[in-house]
Amino acid sequence: MKRKILVTGGAGYIGSHTTVELQNAGYEVVIVDNLSNSNAKVIDGIEKITGIRPAFEQVDCIDYPALKGVFDKYPGIKGIIHFAASKAVGESVHKPLLYYRNNLVSLLNLLELMPEYKVEGIVFSSSCTVYGQPETLPVDESAPIQPALSPYGNTKQINEEIIRDAIYAGVPYKSIILRYFNPIGAHKTAEIGELPNGVPQNLLPYLTQTAIGIRKELSVYGDDYSTPDGSCIRDYIHVVDLSKAHVVAIERLLEGKSKDQLEYFNLGTGNGVSVLELIRAFEKTTGVKVPHKIVGRREGDIEQIWANPRYANEVLGWKAAETLEDTVQSAWNWQLKLRERGIM
Repeated sequence: MKRKILVTGGAGYIGSHTTVELQNAGYEVVIVDNLSNSNAKVIDGIEKITGIRPAFEQVDCIDYPALKGVFDKYPGIKGIIHFAASKAVGESVHKPLLYYRNNLVSLLNLLELMPEYKVEGIVFSSSCTVYGQPETLPVDESAPIQPALSPYGNTKQINEEIIRDAIYAGVPYKSIILRYFNPIGAHKTAEIGELPNGVPQNLLPYLTQTAIGIRKELSVYGDDYSTPDGSCIRDYIHVVDLSKAHVVAIERLLEGKSKDQLEYFNLGTGNGVSVLELIRAFEKTTGVKVPHKIVGRREGDIEQIWANPRYANEVLGWKAAETLEDTVQSAWNWQLKLRERGIM
């Protein structure tokens, strides 16, 4: 019998790719998404790739009665992968209350419902932003948590603390916290990818929309950082590699392989790439120029950060496999598919 997994935010970028990997691994998936930054047509893309249409409920996780109704409608949910959250650093600086409400209440509701419905574990979508500007690079799981540089980053820190405190209080479930670095790219079929509603808040979708002519030019926020070319450095990881780590994590929880009731893993490639390097890699790989300009620094941005993924490699048995070139090409293929469909 297939084990049932609830994927919150499953119509979103990482959630949809993870749903594909879960279904390919034999799990039954129930998606909950309020579609605030996604589209229900993503479910069609998931079905085209896997041949299986996941159950989908348009529910906001901050709506406790509606969320409880999902557990009633789909009995036997064994695990949760929690993606549903507002996620743009810049936007969070200007809309902090929105971020605190969405990102904290959604998790609280899930954690309160889990014991009632005998859910065994939750994989939490966290972020390398919890490390702030790290004192040493690359960053491993023992790095100190720094004061958050944005409300978004602060919500991830607070959510981690909420899970930690709940575990300490003796709840009957386990958790794995996955701290992502920077997911980019799209599925190799170009059936799903990153498609934010409105103006993209993340770098690569804005880059591809600029390359195809939807946006006039890409803004590079600062070229005066203490980095080789002055632009911010990140660890860009293919979204499919990232998604596969969630399948490994949920299996670890449900199979009783986790060493502790709460575990943390950094998910990255181990390579730092600057914004300007990413633009050059895209241009070289695709042969398409990206109009861009240097503007002032953006509030909340970390100067440079990349992962030491050794712990995830050794303990989870997971490793990022896709190259940067393959990753940016997949994002461009997705953008071309959207143009072909008349969407973007």
